[in-house]
Amino acid sequence: MASVSRREFLRTTAAHATAIGCTVIAGGRMLEAAPLGLPIGSQTYPHRQMIRDGDFTELLATLKSIGVDAIELCSPFGYSEFASLSNAKEVKTIITDHGLICESSHFGMRELRENQQRSIDWAREIGMTQMLVASLGGGNTPTMEAVKRAADEYNAIAAVAKKSGIQQGLHNEGFELSSVDGRRTYDILLDLLDPALVKFQFQMSTINRGFVAADYFAKFPGRFISMHVQDVDPAGTSADRVVQTSVGKGMIDWAATFKAARTGGVRNYFVEQNMELTKASVAALRQMPP
Repeated sequence: MASVSRREFLRTTAAHATAIGCTVIAGGRMLEAAPLGLPIGSQTYPHRQMIRDGDFTELLATLKSIGVDAIELCSPFGYSEFASLSNAKEVKTIITDHGLICESSHFGMRELRENQQRSIDWAREIGMTQMLVASLGGGNTPTMEAVKRAADEYNAIAAVAKKSGIQQGLHNEGFELSSVDGRRTYDILLDLLDPALVKFQFQMSTINRGFVAADYFAKFPGRFISMHVQDVDPAGTSADRVVQTSVGKGMIDWAATFKAARTGGVRNYFVEQNMELTKASVAALRQMPP
């Protein structure tokens, strides 16, 4: 099979944009559909090599062409692959020029501890209203005291962010998936983190560990702000291993998820998959009712 360069692949992907992203209706107008009536987003972390290689504009052009309307970044101060994006004004211009929006990014706990204001200033310059962290980083076998310390620290960070008009949020990864005294650390954090200061971003692929988004959205109304969208192929997936597939092809009940997401308070969602799966997942999301 003949090899295809990345640039050739991206050009080919872009050529199919109209068929993927839109539906033609009477009069030749394009109707864009998306669940919850929200823009379909893409977390850029799976595409970080392109950003490291200096292909940020090319990445955005490709994402826009396949039907993505919004992106979620990672901080240049906490993620080395994103270091080239430290000029917030320039980044904002590039995003706007590609017809995209960006109101959310992931940040590292270390950077927030050491220089939170720098991160806030970068986010605000781009026009963000949400700052997320992937994990509070308390290890995979924490004590209850460690969980309480992590929650106290994050409440304090979130209080500073709130004064700048920024909503702080917590993803569920690693530490958050652990257990303490027979309870999920994630559930304890939902109790300890101040609802007025901290929202949550649900990682859909954690269903392999028994974390079902629809259940959490229903149980904790208004506590969530967004979610990372993946589907999980039951073949080969276990508690220790996730095999991803495109939205609608796996084990997640998307109708139940999006119905409960309204209760949970979800305001945006981002496909977090490689480019091939992102393309297929965005196309599937476009076919779901708003």
